[in-house]
Amino acid sequence: MANPLTRTKSVEQSLADTDEPDTKLRKNLTWRDLTVFGVSVVIGAGIFSVTAGQAGDKAGPAISLSFVLAAIACGLAALCYAEFASTVPVAGSAYTFGYATFGEFLAWILGWDLILEFAVGAAVVAKAWSSYLTNVFGDGVNGIVTVGGIDVDWGAITVIAVLTILLVIGTKLSAGVSAVITAIKISVVLLIIVVGAFHIKVDNYSPFVPKAEGGGDSDGSIESSLFSLMTGSGGESYGWYGVLAAASIVFFAFIGFDVVATTAEETKNPQRDVPRGIFGSLIIVTVLYIAVTIVVTGMSKYTELSTAAGEGEWQGKPKNLAYVFGINGMEWVERVVAIGALAGLTTVVMVLMLGQSRVLFAMSRDGLLPRRLARTHRSYGTPYRLQIGIGVVVAVVAGFFPINRLEEMVNVGTLFAFVVVAGGLMVLRRTRPDLKRGFVVPGGPIIPVLAIIACLWLMLNLSALTWIRFLVWMVIGVCVYFLYGMRHSMVGKREREAVGGSTSTVAAAGADDS
Repeated sequence: MANPLTRTKSVEQSLADTDEPDTKLRKNLTWRDLTVFGVSVVIGAGIFSVTAGQAGDKAGPAISLSFVLAAIACGLAALCYAEFASTVPVAGSAYTFGYATFGEFLAWILGWDLILEFAVGAAVVAKAWSSYLTNVFGDGVNGIVTVGGIDVDWGAITVIAVLTILLVIGTKLSAGVSAVITAIKISVVLLIIVVGAFHIKVDNYSPFVPKAEGGGDSDGSIESSLFSLMTGSGGESYGWYGVLAAASIVFFAFIGFDVVATTAEETKNPQRDVPRGIFGSLIIVTVLYIAVTIVVTGMSKYTELSTAAGEGEWQGKPKNLAYVFGINGMEWVERVVAIGALAGLTTVVMVLMLGQSRVLFAMSRDGLLPRRLARTHRSYGTPYRLQIGIGVVVAVVAGFFPINRLEEMVNVGTLFAFVVVAGGLMVLRRTRPDLKRGFVVPGGPIIPVLAIIACLWLMLNLSALTWIRFLVWMVIGVCVYFLYGMRHSMVGKREREAVGGSTSTVAAAGADDS
């Protein structure tokens, strides 16, 4: 019998599990739906919130290069995801890919990692959504109320509740709603580019890469990047170190394209449509992002965008796109940007919770979490129990707990998943060359290796505190696996049954999880 830590789940078994009546997802998505999901989740919190601040604090006008570097890392990983998803079109994304290549333990680690990415990301973005209510509706509307001395973010709770209902009713309906909102926020992004282009001052691009400054975040504390602590490289404000450090942060703006891979099981023609959805969404957002960064840094001198700059409510706070238009005397655009951000953040929360449910669905169906959670609704064909549970947890976290600087936690979790997927792709090619592949990454192992290097580099430029938090989360996950997942694994139960284990024991264990 295989080692519980390294036992793999065959691709054939993964595909067979998709036909179980009680855990069967409805196949009704096209490549257009997947592209909408990808664009809707990627164009959101990142572009509206981190662009101006990172230009002011770390990269200067070279923030556009930071976005290019982040896009290259995502593009390399996207190629690997596309081949994997076209080969193993099963819910779960990196978790499922890891199970087929590296074994159960690493698959669990990946699933636990994706829980961090999607759940924390959804909570962070929901709170950001709530904060924009005042910008859109005026001072009379505040997303936070105090009840019994406790701050309750009713805005975040409300948006999570509404989106949870939509996701339970159906993925296709969610795609339709997402398409409408995505059209709104893309229109806002295009407005930013077109209107802002008329206010560009060429002098603001000089120097394009500002001279590096000492100090900054790199002061030897755990708030410094891991790379700077390892090399003693000094400050991360401006210069090429600043460009690289900013790339690790603006990577948050690309978070979510991998959600497309989690919907592979619900796609009509996954071998063709999943790669199209991944590449289509990534190309669209990259072009828009780079255009926005060029416009923003051309409208205002990078020193005006630093955290230390600004007056009144903006003093000592990171700057966003609305601020850029405000200081240029275009208050009406500032309001439109706020509306676009509100729309953008709505779809981000929705698609992140969708991705979260599909990962947990795959883990539950495999027995690593209680199998009863994987039951799908008879009418809607969605994992309604999981979706409701996720909505409750995310609402509680976003509604009652302060969330500060957790964007980096989302980044490190996503980058880790990208590294494992790229490595797993090379393993699957060697162990299962016979599998039908709807898409093949060109260049042999070159692109997967480059993807690993690029993602590891970005991970090194995240703060040491982020790494500590990430390792603590992983330790908790390991404990959960050994206490529950390893003993209830369906792959393990099938192996025990195959070697003559007690059928009654297996049946009883399965009944407990049904």
